[in-house]
Amino acid sequence: MTAVESELRSIGELARASGLTVSALRFYDRSGVLAPARVDPVTGYRWYTEEQVDPARLVAGLRRVGMPLAGIAEALRNRHRPAEVHRLLDAHLRRLEDGLADARRELSRIRCLIDPEEPTVTTRLALARTDLAAAVDAVRFAVGADPELPVLSGVLLEVALDGVHLVATDRHRLAVARVAGTVDGPPVSVLLPVAAVDELRALLDAAGSVSGLDGADVAEVVVAPGRVTVTVAGRPLTAVPLPYDFPDYRRLLRAQLGDVPAYRIPVDGAALRAALTADGVPVCHRAHEGVEHEVVALGLDGRGELRLVDPAGAAGADALRVGLNREYLLDALGSGDGQLVLELDGPIAPLAVRRTDDADAFSVLMPVRL
Repeated sequence: MTAVESELRSIGELARASGLTVSALRFYDRSGVLAPARVDPVTGYRWYTEEQVDPARLVAGLRRVGMPLAGIAEALRNRHRPAEVHRLLDAHLRRLEDGLADARRELSRIRCLIDPEEPTVTTRLALARTDLAAAVDAVRFAVGADPELPVLSGVLLEVALDGVHLVATDRHRLAVARVAGTVDGPPVSVLLPVAAVDELRALLDAAGSVSGLDGADVAEVVVAPGRVTVTVAGRPLTAVPLPYDFPDYRRLLRAQLGDVPAYRIPVDGAALRAALTADGVPVCHRAHEGVEHEVVALGLDGRGELRLVDPAGAAGADALRVGLNREYLLDALGSGDGQLVLELDGPIAPLAVRRTDDADAFSVLMPVRL
């Protein structure tokens, strides 16, 4: 052993100190996540420094909770930036919770198949009226209108253990919003027809206009087999869910966006909306299914700054250009209030629009090839 190697840990020693196996350490070396400090040029044996013990323990912990490889690599790169690592951990925890909710729902379906005579179960929710109204507004624009795709002509009401997700998509865009609340009963999903969603939004507005009325600030939701009832300020609204299985939007998000986007660009929502609606904004036109749409292009220059570029022009010096339906992008921005984050992966990958004050509310837009 050389003098240098005597100051290093062998791969076996690091395995014992970190909780990772030797084969796992070799894997993370080949993946570029945790490279050894030295590799013997003759034997290929790996040696590690004392300073690599803590990073290896971090990798071991993230591995135990099922963090994807890309997430582990990002956590290591940002281990001296706690806020970034906490963001990764929070996002992974939400994925785990979503997976558990999916498993609970599937097991409930299986139980019904095994024992169809099992007593029906009702789920009750109490949600803040204003939060529910904001969530409806955040997803309503993405409801599909194609008569040949009736499964997309509603809003998914997906109840979890601590609230509800609202989801809508028309294949070209997808919007998700979450409302925290009190839940009594098992997780359940129902697909509300868009007409019922619009009636619900009107009911929420009407209750808000009556000051001091008991129950005006709370929406009580009851999900029972074959019906959903929402009561605000003593006024009930009952809807019959659509008889379709909504697409697995989480699988779509994982496939389209991945775990770590290539670019996360903070933007001022009001400024971006103003730029998109200004006179002379560069647009081109694309026809889809016989309808012509205006297309804008978001460019990312060499400094990483977002700007509008000519969608009909050459790529130029922009590091990235993404073509988008202007109307769809404006819908995704909403009122434009507050700070937003745009997540991009390339000119033909979906673009996500997220609010910085609500990590559970976001929209995904399919790009237009320029």
